[in-house]
Amino acid sequence: MQERVNIGTQDPASYQALLALSEAAQQSAAAAGLDPLLVELVKIRTSQINGCAFCLRMHTRDALQKGESPDRLAVLPAWAETGYFTAPERAALQLAEAITLVSNDHVSDDHYATAATELTQHQISAVAWLTIVMNAFNRVAITSRYAVTARAAM
Repeated sequence: MQERVNIGTQDPASYQALLALSEAAQQSAAAAGLDPLLVELVKIRTSQINGCAFCLRMHTRDALQKGESPDRLAVLPAWAETGYFTAPERAALQLAEAITLVSNDHVSDDHYATAATELTQHQISAVAWLTIVMNAFNRVAITSRYAVTARAAM
């Protein structure tokens, strides 16, 4: 694999701005009352769609440390086919998928209406910002080809 420029270190001001946006999105999610596990699920599902191994590893570990179940993480790519997720979680995951795949349906009225039946306006906004930020981080990691290798057991 050809080594790439790490765009985060090459342009630290832009990367710091993204980190600040991420922190603001996290604060908004907390203020909206989103469960920290749902926040991680949104990040993981977004990263699954984008195929970002670096962010998947990081946020899966974060979710497990926060108490997320391995079963829910295992079925997350097929969340719509399971009974593991609550109606608000399903609405948030559907919205995150629609935002990540914006070129497909431009976040359809149906997707928005589903979210609006289960989430407050503040929560919809928080999920949207979390997803937007995660998409940006995925693109930074993928473009820079952040290394993802197995770690030796300790």
